[in-house]
Amino acid sequence: MKALLLENIHPVAVETLERRGFEVELRSAAMSEDELVATLPGVHLLGIRSNTTITPRVLDAATDLVAVGCFCIGTNQVDLAAAADRGVAVFNAPYSNTRSVVELVIGEIIALGRRLSEKTQRMHEGIWDKSAKGSHEVRGRTLGIVGYGNIGTQLSNLAEALGMRVVFFDTADRLAHGNARRMATLDDLLAEADVVSLHVDGRPGNAGFFGDEQFKKMKPRSLFINAARGMVVDDVSLREHILSGHIAGAALDVFPVEPKAQGDEFMSVLRGLDNVILTPHVGGSTQEAQEEIGWFVSGKLAAFALEGRTELSVNLPAVLAPRLGLGSRVGFLHVNVPGVLADLNARLAEQGLNVTAQYLATRGEQGYVATDVAGPVTDTVLAALGHSEQTIWVRSWDS
Repeated sequence: MKALLLENIHPVAVETLERRGFEVELRSAAMSEDELVATLPGVHLLGIRSNTTITPRVLDAATDLVAVGCFCIGTNQVDLAAAADRGVAVFNAPYSNTRSVVELVIGEIIALGRRLSEKTQRMHEGIWDKSAKGSHEVRGRTLGIVGYGNIGTQLSNLAEALGMRVVFFDTADRLAHGNARRMATLDDLLAEADVVSLHVDGRPGNAGFFGDEQFKKMKPRSLFINAARGMVVDDVSLREHILSGHIAGAALDVFPVEPKAQGDEFMSVLRGLDNVILTPHVGGSTQEAQEEIGWFVSGKLAAFALEGRTELSVNLPAVLAPRLGLGSRVGFLHVNVPGVLADLNARLAEQGLNVTAQYLATRGEQGYVATDVAGPVTDTVLAALGHSEQTIWVRSWDS
């Protein structure tokens, strides 16, 4: 089986997949839709980061593809529904770079509070500007976290350790950490926070989530940070509020339009502004995080391709099955209608196969069952299962 890894994925992913018997090709850049259409036939596993987009057209061309690994947190660059319809599993790394993003945000809070971006620029220009004007400690200031998930909660803990007060807003029911306080509305948070940090996901409903109306409701001379998704913020409105002095500083790691390749020109209305920190989508780009992501996602891809394990898949039913022991395993992805499991077991019994364990999960209109049997699974068995009207795909693996 062949794996193609794009966008400088950490070498540990190559090592992991090669150790499991895959032929691995590693490329440094992202691919366009046309390039993917031409390249993916014959590829079974595809690894990407945030700059490669997987569309229905790409999936239609990728006739051998069984799984896509997003070596990052986000999966909005993949059409998950289209992948699920075609039986292609998608995996990501929801936790592996959490600490790296949080440390970047903490550093930006301190740097913005002390106006370090301006200080260092003037020093490079030969200007000695030894002044405390506009510089503040973070201790005692209020951090407002919008989106209180894995990153938001860890940021909350570290910010409190620095002596900050923390308030948060999330549409989901989240448990407050430490002394953090939940705000009933986003407006309540904006009215109280000295620093606002966004940590929402990339779902389509969040596009344009934070714009002129929200910036107007922030406290005068407050700070703004976006290390979530570029499309959630109106950068033009942010520029206007920085120039007016209403927002004292900002740090952004993500942008609505980002260069596709290393060295391409970065265009933004935020370039050239005082006390604005711009970083090239490197929130999770530490050696530690990228190594962890490489190991984690490649392991999920291999476990699915070689053993039919779908735990932590973001688009197929997630079956928590153990590693394949003695015997064989039949993986059956099917339309989620009554009677499929009974029919599966009847067909296995007809072939004289004794079921030793079975693991089932459903997700929306799909169901997936991994069945361990005592004997070998023949082509006759697979053909019998494949003829069912409810079959999306059926595969088998031997120990």
